[in-house]
Amino acid sequence: MLRTALLSLARGFTMGAADIVPGVSGGTIALIFGIYDRLIASVRAGSSALGHLIRGDLTGTRSWLARIDWVFILPLGGGLLLAVALLSGVLEALLLNQAVLMASLFVGLVAGSIVVTWQMIPRVNGRHVAIMVSVAILLFLSLGLRSGTTEDAVSQLTDPALWAFFGAGAIAICAMILPGISGSFLLILLGMYGPVLGAVTDRDFASLGVFILGTIVGLALFSQVLYRALQLHHDAVVAALIGLMAGSMRVLWPWPLGVDSTVLGAPDGQIVPAIIIAAVASVLVIVVARVAQRLERADQALSGASEPR
Repeated sequence: MLRTALLSLARGFTMGAADIVPGVSGGTIALIFGIYDRLIASVRAGSSALGHLIRGDLTGTRSWLARIDWVFILPLGGGLLLAVALLSGVLEALLLNQAVLMASLFVGLVAGSIVVTWQMIPRVNGRHVAIMVSVAILLFLSLGLRSGTTEDAVSQLTDPALWAFFGAGAIAICAMILPGISGSFLLILLGMYGPVLGAVTDRDFASLGVFILGTIVGLALFSQVLYRALQLHHDAVVAALIGLMAGSMRVLWPWPLGVDSTVLGAPDGQIVPAIIIAAVASVLVIVVARVAQRLERADQALSGASEPR
């Protein structure tokens, strides 16, 4: 049990570090670690418990709460929050001072993730390839709808209504369990990055409360849909996830401004270090994924052996 908790804490910390960066998703990290299906199952169980509680069905609530893998999910969430608290300033400084090299690192991480995720489809066919390409192109083009830098996007909307905070929270939280795009970048696309950031800075608890409510509702609804999709159409959903990761390369392309722009430019500096960093990151992801998945299988086997019969 302690081993499971510590592994989950480390995985959550890594996911939190990824979620800080626009264009990199904690869902990608969950795929790398081989815990994606397990994460979706626990989130779905939690949302089902919440639904039964709202309806006053205490028996159903207890039943669904018992299905949540608490030893896995609580340390995971704790690690995620810890990473956001500790690393936000560090990553922000690195993204500002070493934009090209940091973006190259993320390109390598996502490229390696695509290789790892591809192996989750036992037999790739033409339909899977079509889904991957279609989703990748759609996301690639969508990311180009907002040009300029994050700072430009901050001023896109002024004084939005409370319902806009609710909608932004419901949509952005989906990035927590979807690889390929982060919640912060979804807020940029919606023009809500600045208002949400301003609400945090100004301690606008009303707007923040509505935003958090939106994240709860969005996560509850989307986790149900995604869980059913994975159960019924696993390989097609995984193909779509690969497309999301491939399409996100637009915001991760190192030139000209790293992850702070969706504008695509020709390589014009630090080319060799960027290539080396991306290659090393890709190989590292593949190696870490294989080790992590072995640990996950061993952990599940150990948990199963320890359960009373």
